[in-house]
Amino acid sequence: MRRILAAAALLTGALTARAQDAPPPPLSPQCEAPAVDIAAPAPLPHLAELLGKKPSSIRILAIGSSSTWGVGASSRKKAYPVLLRGILESALKGTKAEIINRGVSGEVAQTTAERLRTAVALDKPDLVLWQVGTNDALARVEAGDFEDTLRSTISWLKASDIDVMLVGLQYAPKFARDESYTVIRAALKQVAVEENVLYVNRFDAMQFIAKQQDAANLMSPDELHENDLGYECMAEHIGRAVIANLFVRRRDLPKPAPPAAQP
Repeated sequence: MRRILAAAALLTGALTARAQDAPPPPLSPQCEAPAVDIAAPAPLPHLAELLGKKPSSIRILAIGSSSTWGVGASSRKKAYPVLLRGILESALKGTKAEIINRGVSGEVAQTTAERLRTAVALDKPDLVLWQVGTNDALARVEAGDFEDTLRSTISWLKASDIDVMLVGLQYAPKFARDESYTVIRAALKQVAVEENVLYVNRFDAMQFIAKQQDAANLMSPDELHENDLGYECMAEHIGRAVIANLFVRRRDLPKPAPPAAQP
């Protein structure tokens, strides 16, 4: 019994040490925003457990529309999934992060959800980053239909032991007061809270940064998609949310069963 308790104490100490070794990555001065504007916290139980057992590699599926693909960036190397990989590998020392970009411009949530089934089967991710909402708002998709799509897909991912992280709508001054934009943003946040999944609130973070400098600094000439700086901030905010919720919220993981009594 003493050996079992000692082993458990060592494991707890190892996890605590690893948490201390991976503080949330710093933000660039031009990407600084309050934590409350960057993400609403929620656990990543599958990813946290995986890193505890096998910290050598993680596989992430980035899926969504043009913001995932990288429309507006000067090159594909400036798309947020490429930048995010470096951020995670720097924070998670000794861990290889593979991020697969499955972005398709123009998709609404329902279309992406259908495509996600095939992508998950092919890529076998540990975490899905689902950038969603902007095209639904612009296409005037009903909020109820949008919510149903999110909930059913999140439930399926959870049942498959895959963590999911929702990445919300970008801030664009010309759509900031658009009614559909507001409704879809509210629906996305509500689903994230009720389903207890990590939600990156791009709109509020980008809006904060835009107020400190100039919205044009983050946007491409079409005034909707982000430019290189916008994608850099997007990657930094997602990276910080992932790391903070991996380690700060380890307590949300299921408690291990007590050791069986010795005869």
